[in-house]
Amino acid sequence: MSITPDTKDWTWVLDRVCPECGFDASVVPPEKVSGLLLENAARWHALLRSPGDHAARPRPDKWSPLEYAAHVRDGCRVFLLRLRLMLQQDDPLFPNWDQDATAIEERYAEQDPADVADELLACAQELAAGFAHVRGDQWLRTGCRSDGAAFTVETLALYFLHDPVHHWWDVETGAGEAPAQD
Repeated sequence: MSITPDTKDWTWVLDRVCPECGFDASVVPPEKVSGLLLENAARWHALLRSPGDHAARPRPDKWSPLEYAAHVRDGCRVFLLRLRLMLQQDDPLFPNWDQDATAIEERYAEQDPADVADELLACAQELAAGFAHVRGDQWLRTGCRSDGAAFTVETLALYFLHDPVHHWWDVETGAGEAPAQD
């Protein structure tokens, strides 16, 4: 059974608490995003470096811990690019990212868990450093997706942070859907 892509627009997590994972963007100061991202990445790293079948799906229609981790890793890469664009250009339009196609093309379920663990940690460290260097009015710089969703650097940071937090919840509870973070 294949996973049905999630087509929700998750930008609402900036305005209200996620009823599934409990993430509340309103209580996260943007300058704390870096540390929280690193804490989350350390959890993924420890999980994927521990013994176990990380490619096993809890149900045929739900992603495995390995697939979620590969998605989080690639999300870090995509959002690092978006952050850099926002800091270097005025109101950039982000390149599209089809996370479902990426998961299939990159064969997430077949990747080596140790490699994904190390790559996720490295990408998260780079993104966390990027957010840690944002100062003052840089938090207000803007950018947008092709669907018209507009972000400031602050809302981009909070919006992205929800993704790895939520997917960690997915793995812990076995309740997750395929990601739809873009």
